[in-house]
Amino acid sequence: MITDTNENVGVVTLSEALALAESKNMDLVEVSSNTEPPVCRIMDFGKFQYEKQRRERKARKQQKIIEVKEIQLRPKTDDHHLGFKVRDARKWIEDGMKVRVRIRFRGREVTHADIGRERLEKIATEMKDVAIVEQMPTLEGNSMSMVLSPAADKNKK
Repeated sequence: MITDTNENVGVVTLSEALALAESKNMDLVEVSSNTEPPVCRIMDFGKFQYEKQRRERKARKQQKIIEVKEIQLRPKTDDHHLGFKVRDARKWIEDGMKVRVRIRFRGREVTHADIGRERLEKIATEMKDVAIVEQMPTLEGNSMSMVLSPAADKNKK
């Protein structure tokens, strides 16, 4: 048994341990049940739970959530509109977000998947100063997508 001041008392009976915990207005908590004899600790269990929740809440706040934004294009999207989309993607990547670029094919356009792949490669070369290609262009059903993530040297600044 371990007391509330982290003092190792040694092996005591259950009734003695409960009496000691009751005299200090604390709880007797089993810490390790796998050992022989089991290890118990005298502590304020409510306070322990509260501190644990606070630590978890603080850890969640400090986690960085990476958001994935998406831009959608068509194989026939002209260069002028493509420039707007690339500008938005560049802004998102500079803000630390990932960007999925998706080209949707309608009808028989999917037979010309090479046009979509060229478009995605063109976007990747335009963005290579701020982004790296995390996922190469892949054709899934009637759409082709590629994922860009911020370049490592930009994150270190």
